[in-house]
Amino acid sequence: MGRIQIVLVGTQDGANVGSVCRAMKTMGITRLVLVGDREYDENRVRTLALHARDVWESAKRYESLQEALAGSVLTVASTRRQGKFRKDSVLNPQQLATRVQETGEGLVSIVFGRESDGLTDEEVAQCAAVVSIPTSDDFPSLNLSQAVQIITYNLFDKIKTWAVEAVPVEQARCEQAAATATSAMDEIGYFKQSHEKLWTYRFLRDVFVRAALSESEIQKMEKVFVKMGKIIAHKEPGDDV
Repeated sequence: MGRIQIVLVGTQDGANVGSVCRAMKTMGITRLVLVGDREYDENRVRTLALHARDVWESAKRYESLQEALAGSVLTVASTRRQGKFRKDSVLNPQQLATRVQETGEGLVSIVFGRESDGLTDEEVAQCAAVVSIPTSDDFPSLNLSQAVQIITYNLFDKIKTWAVEAVPVEQARCEQAAATATSAMDEIGYFKQSHEKLWTYRFLRDVFVRAALSESEIQKMEKVFVKMGKIIAHKEPGDDV
């Protein structure tokens, strides 16, 4: 549980930050990250955090979500909204716990959005997976700390220690590999519309992160795309491709 990081993006009320600290610590999670430059009322945070004030005191801050996620081997956006520009597949809390249990060593980041409107499409796009908590259609909205409690309870209930030999690369490395792959595809004229390169980059980045590839594996994946580009570039006009 020590490698799980709860990331709060633009949380608006310090009381909610304090409540999240309590929800985290009851489930053995103490890594808290705050994204943004908002200042919070110390008294509101500490009053709600109660005996989990140490989680608040040791919290890390980043200006951007990308910085907060760069060192993670698995990144998950918590959101109930779906749409054209969101992920095609969604995990429930139990499935997320299994996914985390099966992921090798490294930091796991679970991202929660603002109390008013959650995460933006762009913020969800920066994560490799999505988790959604099933709720009633009559009243689907959950308080931020309630959502954190449900997710962290399922992690606490499920996760067991297990050893793995391969260490997955961090998200920043997956982003680099995805950029290499899409650049190689761009050079051979694969993309017909301007937006296709960005969408393909995000798709490949997500796949690489979820696959928990080792450094040697992701290097081989990069070579596949680079070599493909070179082979096609050297084909003579009229040759079969």
